[in-house]
Amino acid sequence: MDGTVRAAIRPGIRVSVVMKKDQRTGALTEGTVKDILTNSPKHPHGIKVRLESGIVGRVKHIL
Repeated sequence: MDGTVRAAIRPGIRVSVVMKKDQRTGALTEGTVKDILTNSPKHPHGIKVRLESGIVGRVKHIL
């Protein structure tokens, strides 16, 4: 499942995100969602979240 719809993302779920510095390479980082930072119901590049590790990125895949 992709991460463009906010309703599909909840704190506590595992996701793969792309960080701002990795957008050119597309390198993904896995983690557990702590906070949802995007307020709009959809975002074409992925919903921005903060992982429990403190990493901020846009959700590419819900695991």
